[in-house]
Amino acid sequence: MKISALKERDSLEKRVALVPEIAKKLISNGHEVLIETGAGTASLFPNETYIEVGAKVSKLSKILEESDIILTVNMPSEDVLSLLKPNTNLIGLLNPHKNKDNLKLLAKRSVNVFSMEFIPRISRAQQIDALSSQSNLAGYRAIILASSLYSKSMPMMMTAAGTIAPSKVFIMGVGVSGLQAIATAKRLGAIVSATDVRKAVAEQCESLGASFIMVDLDEDAEDESGYARQMSEEYLEKQRKLVSGHIKNQDIIICSALIPGKKAPILISEKEVLSMKAGSIIVDMAIENGGNCELTKSGEIVEVNNIKIVGDLSLIAGIAPEASNLYSRNLFSFLELLLDPEDKDKISLEDEVVSATSIVEDRKIREDLRI
Repeated sequence: MKISALKERDSLEKRVALVPEIAKKLISNGHEVLIETGAGTASLFPNETYIEVGAKVSKLSKILEESDIILTVNMPSEDVLSLLKPNTNLIGLLNPHKNKDNLKLLAKRSVNVFSMEFIPRISRAQQIDALSSQSNLAGYRAIILASSLYSKSMPMMMTAAGTIAPSKVFIMGVGVSGLQAIATAKRLGAIVSATDVRKAVAEQCESLGASFIMVDLDEDAEDESGYARQMSEEYLEKQRKLVSGHIKNQDIIICSALIPGKKAPILISEKEVLSMKAGSIIVDMAIENGGNCELTKSGEIVEVNNIKIVGDLSLIAGIAPEASNLYSRNLFSFLELLLDPEDKDKISLEDEVVSATSIVEDRKIREDLRI
């Protein structure tokens, strides 16, 4: 198989889908690896590092012409997609719910598409779970960014001149990124609390040292995949009242509440922002899907009453080498399942992990993604 990695076109995206270490493994397994010129530069993997392991560095047109499998971080631009040859296999974090027009184009061109967002949350797929690997790093970066913007110290400090109280950090939405944010904030010495609509995460939060806040209702907030689902208005209203009084006493809030395929729910209103203390920080990790805070602006740091609201679209850009390493390993593990073990020149959709990610096959878009 000829397996290639594209250079990301988004100026905010610093990751690369294939790092030299994984390129070397693929070559050892008998595959030919092509890397688009400059694909790894922003992640500190220059062209030479790929050439040293036996990969070929080529221009885009050659890669699109020759590749059987194309690896990418994000959905490529329409200009690139329109050049893909029939029967190419495209694999990446493709955000299919927001890229339905591109899916139509790919189906029309007979391109097979696999979206890493749909890796099932089962134990045997953990090493392939790209959302988890990247969210872990994003949760860490959210706390580091917040602490750099915050004008006070995070841990309690006892000095001869007096004691400095620790910061209070509130995590809203406790998925993988939220849990890592809790762990990082605790390591920095903050007092941490968290909230989520899923009762199942309470124990995880408390095991990391965070207090857990939620409305006690019988309503089940977790879907069959382990993600949060849309809650009733009754629940949301009770949750808002409970959380509203807590928000005003927090120094740093990290928002990471998402519902797959839907706009992010608003968790912090303008009124609640204005109730916070001067110098407080809100980092809205859900901004790519609209944001959890009413005042967040995409790609900006908004300041209201000396409260900073961060709508950072590229939290892990500052840790791109590590993010690329983890993502590349996820892809390698996925390819081991995708490629037919008896004939590595063919792909197989028989494995349940692979079939779960297949969103365009034989010119057909998966039913749940059709418009």
